[in-house]
Amino acid sequence: MRITLNPQTRKQIAAAARRAGGFLLDGLYPRRCPVCDEIVARGESLICSGCLKQISWVTGPVCKTCGREVSDERTEYCPDCMRRRHAFDKGISLCNYNEITGASMARIKYQGRREYLDFYGTAIAKGMGKRLTALKADLLVPVPVHPARERKRGFNQARVLAERISTEMDRLYRMKIPVGNVLYRRKKTLPQKDLNPGERLKNLEEAFEAGEIPANIQRVILADDIYTTGSTADACAKALKRAGVREVFVVTICIGNQ
Repeated sequence: MRITLNPQTRKQIAAAARRAGGFLLDGLYPRRCPVCDEIVARGESLICSGCLKQISWVTGPVCKTCGREVSDERTEYCPDCMRRRHAFDKGISLCNYNEITGASMARIKYQGRREYLDFYGTAIAKGMGKRLTALKADLLVPVPVHPARERKRGFNQARVLAERISTEMDRLYRMKIPVGNVLYRRKKTLPQKDLNPGERLKNLEEAFEAGEIPANIQRVILADDIYTTGSTADACAKALKRAGVREVFVVTICIGNQ
């Protein structure tokens, strides 16, 4: 005997199945807080309620180019952006890089805590969604890592971040910014964290290449985990603009203070 279910009943069954699947996954792979790394209690979303207060969020006023916090409203640019012109057009970041966020980023990269990126990607969409919408971007482009490094790590944190931002922007604002893997790492570079600003620039010379980009893709948001000197963002922006992109914006989880 065939049983026919009405649409509402089918939706209820599907929702129950998703909840059951969620409980099962949480049991097998419990979500950990991106700050303290302890298992997050059910009902506390993606981060411990106490740990949420420990994050140093980027607030105004900020540099008009990179998005780093500056001393007061009269200061238009940070010292770094006053010294040199960047290849990207504008940057925005969620929080300040410090001991707490630094440890969180390190656990993502070196301990496989990719679930942290669910929190950070969602927070970017919620907290900066209107600014991202105003950019009217055609594509979200993750900063690529070298294939050998990605194989060792198991994922590219920038791609996971970009995909989460895209999903949440669509859910919250009905604005779908597709993720495009149009950048490629041409050579394996040294870790940027171990280099000074001059060495960073030299390290990234000709490191990135953009594939063929359709003519209608003119405004791109580059996604990455950390902005320090802007060397990576500049190298990627140059590659994208050589391929025909007109404007490159940068969104990162955290930004370092100069």
